[in-house]
Amino acid sequence: MKGQAALTGAAFIAMLLGHFAVFAWAPVEAQMGVVQKIFYYHVNSAWACYLGFVSCFVGSLGYLYTRKGRWDAFALASAEVGLVFGLIVLVTGPLWARPAWGVWWKWEPRLTSMALMALMFGAYWVLQSFAGAGEGARRLAAGLAVFATPNIWFVHVAVRKWRGMHPEIQDKAGGGLDPDMRATLGLVSVVVLLLFVVLVRMRYRMHFQERQVGALRRRLQRAGVEA
Repeated sequence: MKGQAALTGAAFIAMLLGHFAVFAWAPVEAQMGVVQKIFYYHVNSAWACYLGFVSCFVGSLGYLYTRKGRWDAFALASAEVGLVFGLIVLVTGPLWARPAWGVWWKWEPRLTSMALMALMFGAYWVLQSFAGAGEGARRLAAGLAVFATPNIWFVHVAVRKWRGMHPEIQDKAGGGLDPDMRATLGLVSVVVLLLFVVLVRMRYRMHFQERQVGALRRRLQRAGVEA
């Protein structure tokens, strides 16, 4: 518990530093102005979303191979946190796209594939949450996570492969990402990573304990004891 509290405190302090860097230190982008500052949260949330879904993939493979509840709990916790960051991506994207493109949404490859990936892992979460505690439902959910994970590749390379649209960042001289912008992006990436680890640890502990309680309750019921 002390380790979790220390990690949470570090994440909170890092968040304060990250917000300061974004709004008070990083320069304003030349073309889009202050709205470009969404970039620091949008991009890092996308990476955290990928990390959550890849972690869910690893946990799901571990569960399919070992049938151990701790792997399933880790997969579910990772998917939940990945979905939270995916939602941030899908909200901040239109907020950024409106001043950049003049519209809230375009059915271009990266946006569409990102939305589809979020829906796939949303279906995984629904299966885990509402299909019951049986092994069959968990195996089906794990299989869905394994099937959905390769879509990360489509999201990541969509712009290059199918020439999708995405805002281009320019410094005041029009020369691409300013060094201070890069430093701010790196700082916020550390903030998001810390927050990701804190949230996954919290959700994993909760789901693992739920599975332990469920297993104990089933043992008691088989022994004829009221739980």
